[in-house]
Amino acid sequence: MVWISRACWRKFGNFVDNLRLYVKGGSGGMGLPRLGGHGGNGGDVWVVAKKDITLKRMKDKYPQKRFTAGVGSNSSIRALKGAKGQDVQVFAPVGISVTTDNGRILGALNCEGDRVLVARGGQGGGPHSAFLPNKGQNRQIRLDLRLIADLGLVGFPNAGKSSLLKALSHASPVIASYPFTTLRPEVGKVMYEDHKQVSVADLPGLIEGAHMNRGMGHKFLKHIERTKQLLFVVDVSGFQLASNTQFRSAFEAVQLLTKELNLYKEELLTKPTILVVNKMDLPESEEKLRELETQLENQDELSQPLPEDGNPKNFLHFKHILPVSALTGLGLPLLKTVIRQSLEEQAAMDTESKRNEKLQELRRMVPVTAKPVWGQPPSAS
Repeated sequence: MVWISRACWRKFGNFVDNLRLYVKGGSGGMGLPRLGGHGGNGGDVWVVAKKDITLKRMKDKYPQKRFTAGVGSNSSIRALKGAKGQDVQVFAPVGISVTTDNGRILGALNCEGDRVLVARGGQGGGPHSAFLPNKGQNRQIRLDLRLIADLGLVGFPNAGKSSLLKALSHASPVIASYPFTTLRPEVGKVMYEDHKQVSVADLPGLIEGAHMNRGMGHKFLKHIERTKQLLFVVDVSGFQLASNTQFRSAFEAVQLLTKELNLYKEELLTKPTILVVNKMDLPESEEKLRELETQLENQDELSQPLPEDGNPKNFLHFKHILPVSALTGLGLPLLKTVIRQSLEEQAAMDTESKRNEKLQELRRMVPVTAKPVWGQPPSAS
């Protein structure tokens, strides 16, 4: 059993990745029967993406977690059309998925300024409703933070993910010399000389059976869904979680990590993935690295001797396999270069893909007309 101090709990408790809110649209205003006046509609409640906002700050700022929009104005002799009630904007972090209590998706906030309507105001009274207004919509909603960082560190406990994050960035994760697993995502920023920043997250530690929600399985895996790329981190010497569990080589660790992602959601394996082989400062690490590289080149043949539950359905073929030592700094400058290069290549591909989609959309919108042939009258349509 791993004991964690109260200080550690307080530190990890500062991260909030989901929040439940009560939202209510404003009621409409009364109509004016004798002049046929219309009451104003009630205000709406919107969730709006904004930078420098966290769910923890939202929770602290609004402990009641209730948001109600303004009531529409009544119709009067001076204003036959009542004014609309004031809208309420709930500012939330970028990377939020907004759902109802029963899991129905209302929308996603992927970029700053994105908006999701979560509670519509009631309609004002008028001739259509005997001049009586309607109440606003009210519901419980959930804000689920899924976009954590540009890259997510994926690895089994004690692979050195926290040490690697600390060495690459300014984050200060808790590091232990025993099989310790991060309880909450820790996000750091990798800084470059031209002031470019890349966010890297040490996600809650993965264990075998995570796809079945063992350990912190689904809590871990849901965050991977919204990282742009993955960094697999394995101990070059392999690992053993406890004395009563099986020892896993570095190759088996790669296979098991792949299997857990594959069983949870196959699409995760389409993300660009870099393999980081950590702890190259240990004895015989060079020989073990060469053995791992040979095994990865022949995954199809070498996967058969693995335990039946260890065989992934699909295999990952890494474009980059980088040996590093988070302890000594070996290989870290090259890793930083490769990380940036990989993200920029992905961004260029995404930009080109969006450009092609827009071109296809424009072509569908423009009608195709037959070109006239000289000397012949145009054909009647």
